[in-house]
Amino acid sequence: MEKSNLLVLICAFGIISWTACGGPGKKAAVVLPPTPVNITEASQAPAVYYDKYPATVVALNSVELRAQVSGFITGIFFKEGEVVQKGKTLYEIDRRKYEAAYRQAEASILSARANFNKAQKDMDRYQRLAEQDAIARQTLDNATAALETNRSQLAASEASLLAARTDLDYSLIKAPFTGRIGISQVKLGAQVSPGTTLLNTISSENPIAVDFVVNETEISRFANMQGKTISAQDSSFRLQLPNGSSYKHSGRIVAIDRGVDNQTGTIKIRVEFQNPDDELKDGMSCVLNVLNEQSGDRLIIPYKAVTEQMGEFFVFVAKDSIALQRKVQLGPKLRDQIVIMNGIEAGDKVITEGIQRLRDSGKIQIGAPPQQGPAGKK
Repeated sequence: MEKSNLLVLICAFGIISWTACGGPGKKAAVVLPPTPVNITEASQAPAVYYDKYPATVVALNSVELRAQVSGFITGIFFKEGEVVQKGKTLYEIDRRKYEAAYRQAEASILSARANFNKAQKDMDRYQRLAEQDAIARQTLDNATAALETNRSQLAASEASLLAARTDLDYSLIKAPFTGRIGISQVKLGAQVSPGTTLLNTISSENPIAVDFVVNETEISRFANMQGKTISAQDSSFRLQLPNGSSYKHSGRIVAIDRGVDNQTGTIKIRVEFQNPDDELKDGMSCVLNVLNEQSGDRLIIPYKAVTEQMGEFFVFVAKDSIALQRKVQLGPKLRDQIVIMNGIEAGDKVITEGIQRLRDSGKIQIGAPPQQGPAGKK
């Protein structure tokens, strides 16, 4: 009896399985529902983006002030940190011995000039007498030698006067150009030595420059930018300050270094900026933004539409009710957008939501899936 019941159950199960499979020789077809997706249209839009370079602010003119004569500081005639005009006296070194040396040199030149004039007159007189054969030839020769000796002594006295005058001038240290002076390195009464004692540093402020380095492969790019005339609205060079704010003035290339550093393969470039408000300080670190050559009207889509596979990038494009996978070349990222250099065209409907479940040529449904009613209700 138990065997009969088991046989009936096996037969019943076989009939049900045969019926579910649609009869002999057929397999069950699994039909997946369309994947719900959202789309956006790829469109051309202005894309302005910059290449970033670490940079350093440098003064176009910067000079270390050092004493050129020895002595004690007897005067300081500026306020530290102020802008001083060209030619302004900044420091005074005790001038008394240099004034005395100058006066002595003046006296020496007067004496030498008097001796020279006397020798010149003697020479002229002996010359006339010699023409009349009224004196010995030896006397004329002696007068000629005396004149040349006094001429040399006069020249030496003039050189001594010039040296004394130079030392006297060096006892006053003056601003070589208009610029901002720093904190003094010496105080009143300090002893200074020529060429070794640093007194202060003065640097120009407006205009000012920014130095940065680029790879040698970019030399031609910046060389082409060097000769261009810029306006106040030019955006080729924009500076980002250390606090993250943008500097309001635009810059222009003023110099490309003479050669490439053979160890790093880089070259230094200098960009000049106007600095009327003294925002830029010598030695300041900043970021220089250089307008990318590919800026302009570009194809832009949301960055979330891009997928990566083995180092390559793809997007899905909706075609009727099918998702087609397209390989794309990416440009710069602009916040939540991305520039597409090629792979799709303007007007293509790019899928932005639901791409995680998509495959190439898979069925899609644009928008949210239809709401289903309660179970059992039609």
